[in-house]
Amino acid sequence: MSRRASVAGRPQGAPPVATEPGPPQTDTGPAASPHLLLYLLLFGASGCAALIYEIVWFQLLQLVIGSSAISLGLLLAAYMGGLCLGSVALPHFLASHRGARWPPMRIYALLEAGIGAFGIIALFGIPLAGRIYLAGATTGLLGVILRGVVAALCLLPPTVLMGASFPALARTFETTPVGVSRVGLLYSANVAGAVIGCLGAGFYLLRVYDMAVSTYVAAVLNAGVALGALSLAAFSKQTLPREPLLPQAKNRAPGTPLIYLAIALSGLTALGAEVVWTRLLSLLLGATVYTFSIILAVFLIGLWAGSSGGSLLARRAGNPRLALAACQILLAATIAWTAFSIADSLPYWPVDPWLSTNPWFTFDLDLTRCMRAILLPTLLWGASFPLALAGAAAEGEDPSRLAGEVYAANTAGSILGALAFSLLLIPAIGTRGSQQLLIWLAAASALAALTGAAVTTRRHPRPLAAMATMATFALLVCGLSTTVSPMSWQVVAYGRRVAPMLRGLDVASLRPAEPLFVGEGLNSSVAITQRGDQRFFFVSGKSEASTAPLDMRLQRMMGHIPALLHPAPRSVLVIGFGAGVTAGSFVPYPEVRRLVICELESLIPPASDEFFGKQNYRVLHDPRTQMVYDDARHYIFTTPDKSDIITTDPIHPWVKGTSTLYSREFFELEKAHLNPGGVIAQWLPIYDSDEETVKTEMATFFSVFPNATVWSNYFNGDGYDLVLVARPDGGPIDVDALERRLSQPDYAAVRASLAEVEFHSGAGLLATYAGRASDLKPLLAGAAINEDINLRLQYLAGLGLNSIVSPATYRDILAYRKFPDGLLTGSDARINPLRTLLGRRLRTF
Repeated sequence: MSRRASVAGRPQGAPPVATEPGPPQTDTGPAASPHLLLYLLLFGASGCAALIYEIVWFQLLQLVIGSSAISLGLLLAAYMGGLCLGSVALPHFLASHRGARWPPMRIYALLEAGIGAFGIIALFGIPLAGRIYLAGATTGLLGVILRGVVAALCLLPPTVLMGASFPALARTFETTPVGVSRVGLLYSANVAGAVIGCLGAGFYLLRVYDMAVSTYVAAVLNAGVALGALSLAAFSKQTLPREPLLPQAKNRAPGTPLIYLAIALSGLTALGAEVVWTRLLSLLLGATVYTFSIILAVFLIGLWAGSSGGSLLARRAGNPRLALAACQILLAATIAWTAFSIADSLPYWPVDPWLSTNPWFTFDLDLTRCMRAILLPTLLWGASFPLALAGAAAEGEDPSRLAGEVYAANTAGSILGALAFSLLLIPAIGTRGSQQLLIWLAAASALAALTGAAVTTRRHPRPLAAMATMATFALLVCGLSTTVSPMSWQVVAYGRRVAPMLRGLDVASLRPAEPLFVGEGLNSSVAITQRGDQRFFFVSGKSEASTAPLDMRLQRMMGHIPALLHPAPRSVLVIGFGAGVTAGSFVPYPEVRRLVICELESLIPPASDEFFGKQNYRVLHDPRTQMVYDDARHYIFTTPDKSDIITTDPIHPWVKGTSTLYSREFFELEKAHLNPGGVIAQWLPIYDSDEETVKTEMATFFSVFPNATVWSNYFNGDGYDLVLVARPDGGPIDVDALERRLSQPDYAAVRASLAEVEFHSGAGLLATYAGRASDLKPLLAGAAINEDINLRLQYLAGLGLNSIVSPATYRDILAYRKFPDGLLTGSDARINPLRTLLGRRLRTF
């Protein structure tokens, strides 16, 4: 979220004891209404830049410290921690004699200029920080601490300035009802700018350009805001009182700590809910970069609209603390509404992703569903912030301190909510339990605000009446929490295609499936089902493996092709456990001494071992197996170990963040971690992809491995998956030697493993050959290269997600296939039948 878009409530400037709105009041401070619109425009542009920076910095830092839930939590803590520190530190500086003499708009201009400067520095400095981090990278607790240090060093300097900008600009107002209302409008304008930054970066800047261009755009915005602030300061000839405004205890409204507690709890529930709902909605909509942009944009739109309304209400509310409490009570109800919408309504909307391949039509549907699900609670979170400002304000109070402390309390709660729900609560109690807890936390926030209101009115309710009220309130909250349903296993399994699957429109779904395992882990949700005698493995709404013949064939190819092309593999790195079948394909090889499997989600290996143990040869329990639970990009970036074989079987490239495992720099990392004579196998799906996406994947791989080959998992003449194989040291493939090796007695288990998927000889496996890089150059001419600086693939793949052109794409690739003379060598007795077999398949396609 943007630096100001952390959510919550806010105080008030009118005397808290007032019971009537009273006549309209005018603000006599230096920021009278003629300049208010300019202030709002400046702060809106600042929010736009902040959101762009947040997206870019997180992508850059994920390349350094990884994209696991722990790494993302560290990034979020560093980012929002900087906002919190800045919002608290600036008022203390301004309270000093030295700070008080600085005109507010000049301070604000310097802050914005500093943010822009740090934005440019981060673009070039974060990759440098990665090289420094690599020198000391380690595992365990020390490794987590080191990641946190890197995140803090990179993010704290600019985010402290971001956090300070809100109280700096708030200083131009007075703590009258009208003045505090205008401070709330500043917050609203900043969130409105964040909406533009979110959509602009997610749908245009990063899709069309790259992170560098996006950074420059944000820096230009900062520079424009800084110049505008300086011009406004000069034009309005701002002056300050000769004596600095020092915060004094007498200027605090009674019960203010309770309002800080209420707004902190509001921030906690807001960010906790965002974590939970983003996870659930990404199951339903597909976890593309565009889905995440839409979810965040709707969240921010609600905050903007709610904070705008709350700012107008704050100047008229007789007791804004009661209004804040009302918002929190309504939040408990709307959280239950959202939980109902996501679990019991949206999955049953008749949305079939195959009906239209136009991504913009899909985005329209996704926006509608997100608005239906999460808009109501976000309106209330947005309204809470200006009401908390009004509820905490006292006449004559330092406005920068007021704004900074309310914002800091809200942000501190947001940090706690994001970390607690993503790292602890969802894995421990699931998304259903987490949403039930959110309802109770909203009720606790309402209770804090009600208690604060009672303090200001000095009315103490009778004990019996208070107990009755509390009991009624508790029953209401308990009733709301019981309405929360768990997400159905079908959504976890089928994701964005759940509606047609539930309606039985898919031929495969006519035979009912039964869930064997459903779990919510730290990084992913997992489902394992059975239909007839076949088992299926799903991760976060995507089918990743199964015991169906076609899937088993592909998974075994990923292991056996590189294992047989290498003369004697002793060390193997498998990226992605899945059902464990690819990793298990290496178990029968007698030469293998070390088998490292890198998996992001710790929930997966034990579940796959239980339900796919026969197919994966119990690889999890093999004494040669070493499990590493980490983001694959981070692991291969930091490990000093090299391997004879590396197989990469990540999730689909349209999933946000996965394109880092398909980038040119990642393939170079793999190449650097190969022993001499090593082999790399890379899975490439051509279903759920358009031709441009497939071309980018292949062109990127071939840019690092110009002698790479392509192998096909064919089915009835159409393509289903490809396996890209790289042997950097090159050399021919001796078919005779491969057959002799397979005929050895200690390779009996290897032969049996191949026969299980209808490969009855080495020639049968080699007949899956589909082409090589040199032959495919005409097809790939002009294809984009996926690089770390642009991560172009995730934007292309997200647009082609619903494409149904895989048969045509496959035939286009095969049109360039010819027998690989010089690559496949051997005796005529071996080569001629293979040439015939390949020729027959050429005619078939």
